[in-house]
Amino acid sequence: MEDERGSNRLAMNKENPGYLSPDGSELRRFRSYLRWLYVDQSNLWKACISWSLFFTLAFVVPILSHFLLDCSTTCDEDHRRPYHVPVQISLSVFATLSFISLSEWDRRYGFSRFLFLDKVSDESLKIQRGYARQMKRTMKLILLWGLPCFIAECVYKIWWYISGSSQIPHYGEIYVSSIILCTLELCSWLYRTSIFFLVCVLFRLIGYLHIQRLDEFASVFQRETEVGTILLEHLRIRRNLRVISHRFRAFILSSLLLVTASQLIFLLMVIKPHADVDILRGGELGLVSITLVSGLYILLRSATKITHKAQSITGLAAKWHICATINSFDNVDGETPTAHDTASAQAMAANITWGSSDDEIGDEEDELDNTKLLPIFTHTISFHKRQALVTYMENNRAGITVYGFMLDRSWLHSIFGIQLALCLWLLNKTVGI
Repeated sequence: MEDERGSNRLAMNKENPGYLSPDGSELRRFRSYLRWLYVDQSNLWKACISWSLFFTLAFVVPILSHFLLDCSTTCDEDHRRPYHVPVQISLSVFATLSFISLSEWDRRYGFSRFLFLDKVSDESLKIQRGYARQMKRTMKLILLWGLPCFIAECVYKIWWYISGSSQIPHYGEIYVSSIILCTLELCSWLYRTSIFFLVCVLFRLIGYLHIQRLDEFASVFQRETEVGTILLEHLRIRRNLRVISHRFRAFILSSLLLVTASQLIFLLMVIKPHADVDILRGGELGLVSITLVSGLYILLRSATKITHKAQSITGLAAKWHICATINSFDNVDGETPTAHDTASAQAMAANITWGSSDDEIGDEEDELDNTKLLPIFTHTISFHKRQALVTYMENNRAGITVYGFMLDRSWLHSIFGIQLALCLWLLNKTVGI
């Protein structure tokens, strides 16, 4: 079976030369995305440029902006920017965390290995095509999540520079100075938020690959398969999920703690007595809060989707076992079951329905976690082997973990409920939502 599987994969790779290979077009396109964000550190020269640009946009520009544009004594109340410091610190901290994580992953694994491109060529053509489509959507997703807040920041900065042109300090010709300083501030904002969203989208991308693998793995319960083959494939999936958890656990935990700390600090600043907060003075706090919570949501949502899909396999195995058991042959008289009896038993699952097709089942039911019975192959796998496999899966659940804690839907609901409450409270204080 393994030889046949290997020959099929070899034939697929010959038919699709370079398709999602470690040196193929998808990796080159992804490298171009990294160069666009200047995160590419494939050689010493590019690494120097990458680190220099990072320090310039993440630290130098915010510091210069704070001191060179300080007008707390000359500007009116709407242009004094009382919350400029916590906003810049929050963005720089997350940009630093994201940039260091990307640099470490690139140095230790290389992006080909980090994105599992060295192993995708061994997968089916369906998985390769799906993964290639997701890689092409990487930059689109970053723009989808980051562009709305960036547009709002552009509107605020343009208003701040135009309406306060007579009060804001300028250096040289007033219009040239304002355009240069405004452009630098917007580039710094875009760079720091894009770096953070890039890591979040990369985690989502890798999660999509393993969700596709789990969907393909589930098909083994619908055909004649040896228990040993199922066990080996499940062990491989669990190992890959442990690798992902190990690589991202520090980033996920740090993001969760830092987002929570940032929102609490923002709230303490806006709810203190005599705090004069409106959309002009504290609007940036709301933008930063939305940006950070959105990135955290991408991380937690992707992790819980992987965990839910992996744990659905256990339920699918249990359903497969019980379907086989209730349709097993009672060979009391020592008679051998006929082919007609076997076909009838296997067709039983297809003929049983649970309610009408128009019943609403919601979003909780998917192709694995559903109420459909499975084809039966009891004559190929014994009861004890099936029971041992189900017991193993129940006691060795797969999923994304953070230092031993499984990220499932209960964690997502709890964490996101807290973060959303803090974010809405902050937005209510700043922009009046």
